[in-house]
Amino acid sequence: MSNREARRHLAQDPVLAPVIAQVGACRLKPVGGREPYEALVRAIAHQQVHGRAAEAMLNRLIALAPGHPFPPPAGILALPEGALRSCGFSGAKQAAILDIAHKSAAGWVPTRRAASRMADEALIERLVALRGVGRWTVEMLLIFTLGRRDVLPVDDFGVREGYRLAAGLESQPRPRDLATIGEAWSPFRSAASWYLWRAADLHKAGQFRMPQAI
Repeated sequence: MSNREARRHLAQDPVLAPVIAQVGACRLKPVGGREPYEALVRAIAHQQVHGRAAEAMLNRLIALAPGHPFPPPAGILALPEGALRSCGFSGAKQAAILDIAHKSAAGWVPTRRAASRMADEALIERLVALRGVGRWTVEMLLIFTLGRRDVLPVDDFGVREGYRLAAGLESQPRPRDLATIGEAWSPFRSAASWYLWRAADLHKAGQFRMPQAI
């Protein structure tokens, strides 16, 4: 993905252009080399908890697999009963992590190399079958792990809120409406999402320059 090319393309959009002018260069960069399996386990850990709490649980999990940068699927499946709970994972998170490990060991969760040969929708369809994994989680994997450049997570609160702010609207657009709007941002909808997240972040910090309603 060329962030410079994405910025040039998106700056032609009257709603995104002021956001881009405020934010500047797109700094969207996927995590290099991370396997989809690891990304999914990390996503489960972060569901509905503070980021620091999630990282603490993950660090305790990693400590159970010395010699590995991250516990492999077989390593998680070999853990004694109660080990995941001792890391701080809830029963639901434990069940989801074990399902991801089982499906990864069986080849259902593709490796990064195999995923590179699969279309976005094919990956979404496959991975949402995993316990605890929804479309939004897979979309985050596509953007931040696999570096897919044309993903617009229309159900994401921050993306919809960013568009509301950028467009000067009173309410957030419905997901299906944002999907239609976002067609003009293709093939750089991931970068568009990144800019909309930044708009929401700036607003939280009291630094976003609100446009007039359009």
